Amino acid sequence: MAVRVGVILHKPSAPTLPVFREAPAFRNGDQCLEADQIHIAMTLDTNYLRGTMAAVFSLLQHSTCPENLSFHFLSLAHFENDLFSSIKSTFPYLNFKIYQFDPNLVRSKISKSIREALDQPLNYARIYLADIAPPSVDRIIYLDSDLVVVDDIEKLWHVDMEGKVVAAPEYCHANFTHYFTKTFWSDPVEEWMTVQKQKRIYHLGSLPPFLLIFAGDIKAVNHRWNQHGLGGDNFEGRCRTLHPGPISLLHWSGKGKPWLRLDSRKPCIVDHLWAPYDLYRSSKHSLDE
Repeated sequence: MAVRVGVILHKPSAPTLPVFREAPAFRNGDQCLEADQIHIAMTLDTNYLRGTMAAVFSLLQHSTCPENLSFHFLSLAHFENDLFSSIKSTFPYLNFKIYQFDPNLVRSKISKSIREALDQPLNYARIYLADIAPPSVDRIIYLDSDLVVVDDIEKLWHVDMEGKVVAAPEYCHANFTHYFTKTFWSDPVEEWMTVQKQKRIYHLGSLPPFLLIFAGDIKAVNHRWNQHGLGGDNFEGRCRTLHPGPISLLHWSGKGKPWLRLDSRKPCIVDHLWAPYDLYRSSKHSLDE
């Protein structure tokens, strides 16, 4: 007698998304030209959605031509409808599109790093932006979800690329040897993510493959566009102060995220710079009390 075994596949249930206040409408100034679109890409991680909303709000608030901002959001399958509704209800006038990213493109190539959040497939989606974005988009700004922009993003958009494919903030005191293990420096190799699975050659998530691929052939942008490390280190997330100099972008890279520290009533001083952009409906920060 033949026995048929049935297999039931369950569609992943969508997480309960936080509820956000509706942001005010931001309109272009008289000097804005409708054709001057600025394309911005971000990921939509359900665990970082509160940060994404704050980042978008900050971009709109400080933009001279907010209606010219066009957002390209990358998300995993099954969640796009709920995410679309959340963004649309928070920013009714926002020009945006959500693209589905296939995690299987990178899942088998990801190696465990020092922090679990860095190992998520969506963290690598930016690598595929050239394939995901429409052909008409020939230039795009990628931003993380744990930041706020406190300057007009148009200034960054108009940076002269000088023929480079990628532009990124320059760190005068950065020691890139710290990103890689002794194994890499003793035996330079190709196909970096595959090799990383076989013998560990770098420490942090998706940034080292980028550095390796472009081999330093990157246009340097003023470091004011990434006041980084405000989330502290990758292990304990200890508080850090601002670096000296002008600031256009505040970035809570590291373990500590401002919304979590504010909610726990154990914020760092710099977290109060993020709080005014928080649209989370139930937020009760010490800053407001």
